[in-house]
Amino acid sequence: MPASFARFIVRRHRLVLLAALLFVVVSGTLGGSVAGTLSNGGFDDPTAQSTLAHDLIEKTFGAGSPNLVLLVRAPGRSVDDPAVTAAGLALTQELSKEQGVSGVASYWSLQASPLKSRTGDQALVLARITGTEDDIRVRIEDLSPRYTRPAGDNAPVEVVVTGEAEVFRQVGETIESDLTRAETIALPITLLLLVLVFGGLVAAGLPLLIGGVTVIGTFLVLTVINGFTDVSIFALNLTTAMGLGLAIDYALFIVSRYREELDAGWPVPDAIVRSVRTAGRTVVFSAATVAISLASLLVFRQAFLRSFAYAGIAVAAIAAIASVVILPAVLALLGTRINSLRIGRRRRNTSTAAETGFWHRSAMAVMRRPGQIAAVGIAALLLLGVPFLHINLGLSDHRVLPTTASARGALDRISADFDSRENGAAEIFVASFDPKNNASLTALNDYATRLSTVAGVARVDALTGSYLGGNLIAPPNEVSRRFAAAEATWLSVVPSVEPVSARGEEFAKAVRAVETTFDVSVGGPSAQLVDSKASLLGRLPWAGAIIAIVTFVLLFLMFGGILVPVKAVLLNLLSLTATFGAMVWIFQDGHLSGFLNFTPTGTIDATTPVLMFCIAFGLSMDYEVFLLSRIKEEHDRHGDNTRAVAVGLEKTGRIVTAAALLIAIVFIAFATSGVSFIKLFGLGLALAVLMDAFVIRSTLVPAFMRLAGEANWWAPAPLRKLQLRIGLSDHVELEPLPLDLEDVRPELADMSTTG
Repeated sequence: MPASFARFIVRRHRLVLLAALLFVVVSGTLGGSVAGTLSNGGFDDPTAQSTLAHDLIEKTFGAGSPNLVLLVRAPGRSVDDPAVTAAGLALTQELSKEQGVSGVASYWSLQASPLKSRTGDQALVLARITGTEDDIRVRIEDLSPRYTRPAGDNAPVEVVVTGEAEVFRQVGETIESDLTRAETIALPITLLLLVLVFGGLVAAGLPLLIGGVTVIGTFLVLTVINGFTDVSIFALNLTTAMGLGLAIDYALFIVSRYREELDAGWPVPDAIVRSVRTAGRTVVFSAATVAISLASLLVFRQAFLRSFAYAGIAVAAIAAIASVVILPAVLALLGTRINSLRIGRRRRNTSTAAETGFWHRSAMAVMRRPGQIAAVGIAALLLLGVPFLHINLGLSDHRVLPTTASARGALDRISADFDSRENGAAEIFVASFDPKNNASLTALNDYATRLSTVAGVARVDALTGSYLGGNLIAPPNEVSRRFAAAEATWLSVVPSVEPVSARGEEFAKAVRAVETTFDVSVGGPSAQLVDSKASLLGRLPWAGAIIAIVTFVLLFLMFGGILVPVKAVLLNLLSLTATFGAMVWIFQDGHLSGFLNFTPTGTIDATTPVLMFCIAFGLSMDYEVFLLSRIKEEHDRHGDNTRAVAVGLEKTGRIVTAAALLIAIVFIAFATSGVSFIKLFGLGLALAVLMDAFVIRSTLVPAFMRLAGEANWWAPAPLRKLQLRIGLSDHVELEPLPLDLEDVRPELADMSTTG
């Protein structure tokens, strides 16, 4: 960071703080209600065949697979009881009159046995809420409480609302309450640990101040972006977690460096400038690596993943700006009062301590046997990563909710007590179809007949009737009219297998493989699973390449060596392999499910590993930059690689460890969520951060730095010239800076003597 920039912040600190206050007020006013405007969806690839089929059926017919299901229970009675039948028909009629609801059908209106439970005391009402994801959210928020009805003297049936729309509503509602609880858990513990790390209340409050600015500022950014494109409400979890985490990391690094400069005898203005030029510069580079990692999510088509890119880039940028602009201004205002309200005695990081402390001794011990330690560390991480080899990607369903959620309980009962899986039906859009042409009707009849013989198909409903096992089991009737349009039709293919499963994937592929002369698009949950995996896996190499290449270039421009960025990327990948192995073992295979209180499904949500990879890679590189920047500074000072590694680790080890613990606490607080994929997200990232800080940084980094020696900093002459020409110097001059205290505000000059 330029010295002139730091001097300006020092001189104009009151103006900077006033501008920061104005920014917070505007952000809070305009972005404070962002949660109410964001989308609950965005999980589908808008270009996928399943999405196109869904959209075409919705647009052409106002229909599709039901996303609203009413489970009607008649305790102690049969659903064919006259009173129950009357109540069921009345309920069906009432729902059909609701605005924005179409395709209402029930066991009583259709006399369809698949909609009746095997025990005979339960039946289903199916419907579809039409419109966009936001329209569906608004309607289900109104419909759910009105149609949730207990049984009573005047009500012979109990009604429970479920279906995709209600599941998403309850997931969003649960996450929102979990977010509040996570913040309630994390903030007091974080403040306590910050007090212990800094040894004082004033210094401990600064990271939380920067975190608050970061989170509120990101809310404003998301509000603006949401005006142009869909932003998922789940991005708020990342905003809060990473906003606090990165702010704590960056503020820790800068405040610690500032106090170190004060301990070395520098007056306040000089100490601030030196801190901004060293730690501040590292913070900017670190934020860039985090932003790049999350920006790679923009290559995916799902709005859900892209939303995390928007939030992550905004969080990293605002956290860095707040740390190098607002934080130095606060330090200028506080001066040496940064050490006020001390708790216990604070250890000063003197030059002697830097060569005798715990982290120095640990680094030297590792570097005495670097080959053996590196081999053992790599073997251990690869062993932990073995479960990742059998990862099974899937999609989230109602089982992400806790068993106490009403929508979850209702769908569990439907799965157990009903033969039909109506809400998991495949939907096939047929273009260029003439319902008045006998040849078209004959071809449709043949197509539906062949579909009904496919393994995993329970029933096919079409304009020409209903089919099962290659036979027409019901002729066209009033309900069949929902499949009619002027130049198109569609078919509903009800599966006999679990739609979102490996067998569901086989079902979707088999349905798509049925030959027809029509131009068809196949959608539905099973097809969505196939398309989502293909879309994610097809674009994942691009995301990985972007992260690897841009991170390599950025680290090379910062440190000037070829080997350092290569090692950093490979070690981060090694660390993440172990983390993902643990996540498969816990969440996919179901180990610890009782302790963590979730339902294992045998799969990992397909978007979660992608999201975790990008976030965890960025955070891991965050600590890599912190450590390497101090090692490079020491190496530039005396040219001894081994000594530079040991002293660099000693001067950053405590800070990196504290930062990792603090951000891990934030993520673990999110792991208390009742929604299983948020639990996976929080626990997985906490494990990734701790693995990186305690295994990679403390053992493998010093081991590989020792093995490489001076080769760490080597680069071919043309690349070295290119680096110097671009201007991202790998060295910060720390000779006494020409900051004349007489040119600074009088009160700043006085700070160097106040306590």
